[in-house]
Amino acid sequence: MSFDGVHEEMLVAVHGDGTPVRSRWTYRAGEPYAVTVAFQAGPGRWVEWVFARDIIDAGLVGSAGLGDVRIRPERTLEHSVVVLEISSPEGEARLELDLRSVAAFLDATAAIVPLGEEEDYLDIDGLIDELTRV
Repeated sequence: MSFDGVHEEMLVAVHGDGTPVRSRWTYRAGEPYAVTVAFQAGPGRWVEWVFARDIIDAGLVGSAGLGDVRIRPERTLEHSVVVLEISSPEGEARLELDLRSVAAFLDATAAIVPLGEEEDYLDIDGLIDELTRV
């Protein structure tokens, strides 16, 4: 973990396939509302998703998200997982992640920017400047 961000790698299981998929979870204080998750789709090829951090928080205890990203906890006989369902025009995926690993990642992000205090870390002037330079 660094001063302004956190980056962790996790293995996820694709539903129906016993082969785990490598994923990278990244959070930065400069983008306090967003989490970036990249899934390894092949050698040197990553598919990246960006979604709201509060979806992860809510998805640890119940169903959360609408549309392209949905997340919910699920218990199996062996352990507790978080089911992450993502969809795009190219296809859909149902991924299973270790609940404790996802909770630890969320805790690490909250150490950088506490949940509910994202607005205090948002650089509105910088965002406006970036948008007007396009």
